[in-house]
Amino acid sequence: MSNRRIRIGIDVGGTFTKAIALDIVTGEILSTSTIPTTHTAERGVSAGIVSVLSDLLKESQIELDEIEIIAHSTTQAINALLESDTAKVGIVAMGVGPEKSDVIKRTNLRDAKINHDNDIKSSHRFLDTSHLITDAEVSTAIKDLKDDGAKVIVATEAFGVDDPSNEEFIMEHATKQEIPSTASHEISGIYGLEIRTLTAAINASVLPKTVQVGNFVEEAIRETGVTAPLMIMKGDGGVTSMDTFRTKPILTVLSGPAASVAGALLYLKITNGIFVEVGGTSTNICIIKNGKPEIRYVTIKNHPTCIRSMDVRVLGVAGGSMVQVKSNTVVGVGPRSAHIAGLKYSCYAPMDDLSTGEIIFVKPKPNDVEEYVAIKCKNETYAITNTCAANALGRIPEGDYSYSDPAIAKFALEILGKKLGVSGTQAALSILQNASLDITNEITRIIKEFELEKSKVKLVGGGGGASVLVPFVAEQLQLQYEKADYAEVISSIGVASSMMQEQLEETVVNPNPEQISKLHKKIHDILIEKGSTPESISVDSVYIPEKSLLRVTAFGNVELDTGLTAKNIFSKDEAMERAIEISDIPKDKIDLAFETDHYFVFTGNIITKKLMMKKNKQPIIVVDKYGREKLSLTDAKLIKGNISEIESGLEKSLSSDYEISPQVYLLNELKLVDFSGLTSKSHIIDAIKKELKDFSKACVIVESKK
Repeated sequence: MSNRRIRIGIDVGGTFTKAIALDIVTGEILSTSTIPTTHTAERGVSAGIVSVLSDLLKESQIELDEIEIIAHSTTQAINALLESDTAKVGIVAMGVGPEKSDVIKRTNLRDAKINHDNDIKSSHRFLDTSHLITDAEVSTAIKDLKDDGAKVIVATEAFGVDDPSNEEFIMEHATKQEIPSTASHEISGIYGLEIRTLTAAINASVLPKTVQVGNFVEEAIRETGVTAPLMIMKGDGGVTSMDTFRTKPILTVLSGPAASVAGALLYLKITNGIFVEVGGTSTNICIIKNGKPEIRYVTIKNHPTCIRSMDVRVLGVAGGSMVQVKSNTVVGVGPRSAHIAGLKYSCYAPMDDLSTGEIIFVKPKPNDVEEYVAIKCKNETYAITNTCAANALGRIPEGDYSYSDPAIAKFALEILGKKLGVSGTQAALSILQNASLDITNEITRIIKEFELEKSKVKLVGGGGGASVLVPFVAEQLQLQYEKADYAEVISSIGVASSMMQEQLEETVVNPNPEQISKLHKKIHDILIEKGSTPESISVDSVYIPEKSLLRVTAFGNVELDTGLTAKNIFSKDEAMERAIEISDIPKDKIDLAFETDHYFVFTGNIITKKLMMKKNKQPIIVVDKYGREKLSLTDAKLIKGNISEIESGLEKSLSSDYEISPQVYLLNELKLVDFSGLTSKSHIIDAIKKELKDFSKACVIVESKK
């Protein structure tokens, strides 16, 4: 029997479906495959998934029992929403009689301000729960909604997060009437009837589409004989089951961009930087700090939701973006791409055909207002793209995924230059300048938003079009630049090596330590059950007083991460070198202050001078056993010892000297827990005390007063 343990990662993009086979024991990428995404096939994108899977199996001679897991990203949910390919939603809202008018106002989306563009088509019925609702009432309500054109049902009640029994009752009846359903309590555990209802309705509106796609994909995979678990990427960078995709497709919004960021985190081991993935149609930008991406609530077509996802900025410009010209001037690049227009790139055209070319104006989509330039030749019409411009300027190295013969690219740009009355070089430069503008502006905003030190910011380029735009952007902003290994398939790698991430939210007034600890344990167990290694799990806690909301987020790496890096476990000396690299602390000023089986904690001694005053600072850096930065503070206190010593030190450190609660972290044998979001000092102290009882070895890190 083979010793290979293989994961298959498939990124289903808007333009291409890309796949990789990864041996998680050795970390070797065994093979890759890329084909155009099969949107129009009878079984949709599943046809492309099966095709790339077959290619991988054949090329690497993979036996079916060697496959440990198949994971893929998807654009189905977001595309359906953006293109309004959605089903009408029937909303069954519930509340007690006196609240009827208020509940209706907050749940009838035709009346809700948050659905001001009427993007979500809906019908509405109200059931009075001041008495026990009957089978007949529910059946009638659902039948009425179906008669009004509803294809899916949403059950929502003001306090359904506390007692979901009524919402579940509605779903049971929906199943009896053979109509899909979603309950608001399933989507989010927080209060806020309007936003919870809207989120559930958005989810429900794409259910018919995603159920069909999910079934097609799973059936197609099983027909190949593969029995390994089939997982799908969520927008927060974690993976989940196909059942989740069929019931909660909204969780997969931004699945594609999340896949590339996951690749950057888990395969490239990026701990700090701005990751810029350039595809054929869009560019995704995400900041990575301390080995984690930023997470935010997702807004879809200006509608807020309860769903949290990676903070990925998506821009409509990329390697295949077409050029807009007005009055013989390049006025814009994108958002339409050559792939959308159904045109090949001019830089890949045969020279014989290109020599017959002349500039024409085309509309990639019938309803497009903008007109884009193309080169009409004897045999075919070709698009002028960013990739063509970059190759014409000699900016793409030979062997790069986006490389073309520079002579052909120059010839194509000369045709455009002649039309504009400038040289081909000037035309190409104008294209890249226009194309990069939105990207440079967004990166500038990110640097300002996160208060980054520009001299230390590094752009990491990913995607097939990385070399087309990212180096140019880096030059414009005078930033460091590095192209990712396997840039063109980094999303597929990310899917295969996905980080696990889960989040629980509870509405709690003044959470006590038992409640916090209980939620920590619950989410920790969820991750372990789903395949995270215990030592990789970190937990963040945030309490938002104005919403009485306790939010706990857990991050963990699947076993793959351990497999990939097992050969690179850091020694103490290597970990110290990594800490010095992160912090710029001189070697004679840094010490190993605390250690577990999974983490190294280093402290430094830095003397700063301001005017005539000297100040001692103690930087603290936490590095895991794989050399990844988990935490870096410029000045902090380290509290260690037995439980009573830690508790005493914690009480002193969180004195009244702090106007606001500082950053506080607990490091035990298995995990790093962030308590910084708990605004109350008593909450922090009580929660840490509770956690300490379960571990014999731990330390607490407290940010020093600023």
